[in-house]
Amino acid sequence: MTNSSDGVVAGPSGLALPSTALSRAIDRVLAFSGELASALWTVLVLVIVLQVIARYAFGKGSIMMEELQWHLYAVGFMLGLGFTEMRERNVRIDVLAERFSAHTRLRIELAGLLLLLLSFCAVVLWYAVPFVATSWQLHEVSAAPGGLPYRWFLKSFIVTGFALLALAGLGRLTRVWAALSAPR
Repeated sequence: MTNSSDGVVAGPSGLALPSTALSRAIDRVLAFSGELASALWTVLVLVIVLQVIARYAFGKGSIMMEELQWHLYAVGFMLGLGFTEMRERNVRIDVLAERFSAHTRLRIELAGLLLLLLSFCAVVLWYAVPFVATSWQLHEVSAAPGGLPYRWFLKSFIVTGFALLALAGLGRLTRVWAALSAPR
């Protein structure tokens, strides 16, 4: 990312986007979730190492430890979605877009955010909220003997992850809108 003196930031996409008050507030929330996700990766590696040592050095496997690995991976991934979008570390294919003018690229970005990213997040959240609510009501647990008891807590991160991704899209949307509204 390159910063200029007027607060305009050009990320890996090459679009120079000014920051807005809302985008800065959202970025702080997403930075916190990204830091939390980063910390979870460290914990995940430690759990994996402990599981490998327990299994191969002592011949003791643990369903609970295996499920903990899956849960930490899932939570880290879901918490990192919004952070990845904010930092533009997602996969972008701009083969055609790089030939367009900046204004055209901003309009394409606006349409993509509204029609693809934010609408996809809305659909996922529409179906995920009742799914997670049912899991909470049932106090869902692992079906495996010796598994983790709080499956409902893990499923909550589906809603959390896509809400953070939607926030990232909203923050970017305000920046794109500000760039389109600026005098040429």
